[in-house]
Amino acid sequence: MMKTRLVLATLLLCGTATGALAQSNWSGTMAPVAPTPQNTPLALPHAIPAIPAPTEAAYPGVIRYEVDATDVERKIVRVRQTVPVTAGKLTLLYPKFLPGNHAATGPIQLISGVTVTGAGQRIEWLRDTIDPYAFHVEVPAGVSEIVVEFQWLTQPDNSTWRVVMTPEMLNLQWEKALLYPAGYHSTGITFQPSIKLPAGWNYGVALDTDSFEDGVASFKPVDLYTLIDSPLFGGAHFNRIDIDPDGSDVHLNIVGDKADQIKPTPTQIGYYENLVTQADRLFGARPYDRYEFLVATTKKLGGIGLEHHRSSENSVPDDFFTKWGDDLGAVGLLPHEYVHAWNGKRQRPADELTANHNIPTQNTLMWVYEGQTEYWGDVLTGRSELASKNDLVISWAEVAAFYDNQPGREWRPLQDTTNHNLLGYRTSNPYASWMRGTGDYYREALLIWLDADTLIREATRERKSLDDFAKTFFGGDNGSSAPRGYTFDEVVAALNAVHPYDWASFLRARLDAAGPEAKAPLDGLARAGYRLTYVDSLTAEEKRIQSGWARDFQYSLGFTLSSTNRINSIRWGGAAFEANIGPGWELVAINDVAADSEKLRDAVTANKDGSAPIKLLLKRGEQYRTVQFDYTGGLRYPRLERIEGTRDRLADIFSPRRR
Repeated sequence: MMKTRLVLATLLLCGTATGALAQSNWSGTMAPVAPTPQNTPLALPHAIPAIPAPTEAAYPGVIRYEVDATDVERKIVRVRQTVPVTAGKLTLLYPKFLPGNHAATGPIQLISGVTVTGAGQRIEWLRDTIDPYAFHVEVPAGVSEIVVEFQWLTQPDNSTWRVVMTPEMLNLQWEKALLYPAGYHSTGITFQPSIKLPAGWNYGVALDTDSFEDGVASFKPVDLYTLIDSPLFGGAHFNRIDIDPDGSDVHLNIVGDKADQIKPTPTQIGYYENLVTQADRLFGARPYDRYEFLVATTKKLGGIGLEHHRSSENSVPDDFFTKWGDDLGAVGLLPHEYVHAWNGKRQRPADELTANHNIPTQNTLMWVYEGQTEYWGDVLTGRSELASKNDLVISWAEVAAFYDNQPGREWRPLQDTTNHNLLGYRTSNPYASWMRGTGDYYREALLIWLDADTLIREATRERKSLDDFAKTFFGGDNGSSAPRGYTFDEVVAALNAVHPYDWASFLRARLDAAGPEAKAPLDGLARAGYRLTYVDSLTAEEKRIQSGWARDFQYSLGFTLSSTNRINSIRWGGAAFEANIGPGWELVAINDVAADSEKLRDAVTANKDGSAPIKLLLKRGEQYRTVQFDYTGGLRYPRLERIEGTRDRLADIFSPRRR
């Protein structure tokens, strides 16, 4: 009866009950209803105009764009845009497809308080009913400019959207806080930006500053494409350091939670100078006039590593400089994003080149864009001495092991993971080994490019390498920044120019392989002189690099354990999976003793001879269960060991270039 009342109430609220109830047989289903004036969809008060497609014409005039970022306590960014207009229809767009995100990630949900005025009068806007990123405005006669004001309500924690404002720092991504006129290319719309910062703050940005007075930084006019590609890091604690050995065109711009967190040592600065030098020697030309590393040493700001043509956004632990080398991922972040200036910005997949930021991108070549960048990022990390060759070999052992134990390849080829962002931006999954995802076109592709590099080295008796591809394909005119699109066929042709081979088949076999026989691309490691093995104990260096080793049971029991004893990352088909353990379980006890990771390691080791089966007490909500494992394989951690009598090509690859 309650269900019937709810249906009736819904019909009445929808304004369709009069016609529908007259024809109902009240048997639990509704008879077909003929269209009547009572049940036709309500018309909108205004017709929704079409969103203009981008044209080559330049938008007339300059958009004055003022950002107030002083409200750091309430984490509100306030925006005022003055837009030259003519009478008639105008559509304003909020950027949807954001560079480097490879997906429709513009957070329109965080934009509030949108008001439009002209000649001192309020002008009503109408949001598009199909595309909520579009706002339609009818500009009255006699109005030559409109003022658009709104707020970007940035978030207090990282649970949904990353934190971009703290009392000490700001990560301003202009595209999150602007509207732009539809019907034009991003390069054809000119903005004149400015930002008001809290008192005493300084900032780093790749834009050209006109003035910086009383906390207001004003920048020279710039097209929308360049503005969106030029984020700003500002903070109360700020340090700018020249790291260009051949001039003063590359800088570290460091903000921190505290003043003592922004002071790298001379040795550390030297490593970053090496990075610039080694990138110059790898690519042979710079695709920028200047480059600004934006670095936040923080535990408060949301994590980020994002590429831009003349800068990059990077967050690292707050003790990054004082506990140097403890986090290899953080050490390798800046080299990775720096490589993107060549691969991803100057040269990028042709399907990533769109007219504006509301035209969908395609990601078919992410295994080049991100995968080869992952490879060169690690290589440059080694060549610059930011990390040792041994550290990188330990890291690559983890990569090789993950893909050596990835059942997801049975149903999903690597190529399909390039669509993953379009399905849901970097969504997490408790069964990552089965689902596959964005990490694969980074890390599995790294192994493919190692395979290509070592193949070239071996076939040419070390006379050629993937370095030659990097220089010819990503190099080019020094200082030139105009983006160029590349295709699969052009990648193949450039590889053939270095060493003739059936590169199309080589790549497609690794990208499209799926099924029970599909294997991880580990041939490059063997050709480099290494094999993947598993050991039951780690060296001190391995423990430092594989920081989660103590709670990592992926290759034994088939899961990892969080610091709160929650079972995570359940490997599809592993021992835990076969024991019907799914996500959400907490490990309470091991063999009737309160659980921790050390006791679990001891239990796994004790049962190597099968004499001490592992009994786990698990809890999920109010439910408890006991699971017994007869697993006898012992602890298994990945290691790359040298193949005796072979050339150590990883040593060759990671060695600094002298010219």
